Amino acid sequence: MLADLSPLIAATTQWLTRAYPAGGGALDGALCEAQARQAVTVAAWLRYPTPLDAGLVDMVGPGGSDRLDWITGSDEAPTPDDHAWRTWVDEVVASWAACLLTDPALARAAVAALTDSVHTAGSPVDFRRLLAPDERDRRAAALLRHPDLLAPVAQVHHAGLLAELEPGQSLTG
Repeated sequence: MLADLSPLIAATTQWLTRAYPAGGGALDGALCEAQARQAVTVAAWLRYPTPLDAGLVDMVGPGGSDRLDWITGSDEAPTPDDHAWRTWVDEVVASWAACLLTDPALARAAVAALTDSVHTAGSPVDFRRLLAPDERDRRAAALLRHPDLLAPVAQVHHAGLLAELEPGQSLTG
């Protein structure tokens, strides 16, 4: 049984959609969030490929959003309510998700790397909004998918993602 990565995925998704919000109304917000959640899910599953990895991050926590806030120039002090969820943001997962959102080839390679993962075993998983966004998806997530805007976050752990996806690397599980 896998440890639950959903708090980490939810918090990191929330951080990305607050840092790079949708441009329109509620539908755009939902489409933007769906794309962010798919990228974060793929990144989290790559980062924590085994039940032991997921259990350890569940036990000790992922580290929080402080450095990401600094990188993106957020000068807003978190409220006490914000502080709680921000502690569950994973910097590496956010950086990897930013890479996936801005590089379609890298996103395809990352999803392909999960093919035999314990995370995908037993149920079909669809990452269509990440891998094949339509025009509405692209408009809704214009900031979230903008390579220049996401570059400061993506570059932080880009090399680690490339190393994880090198041929010959396999996700243990």
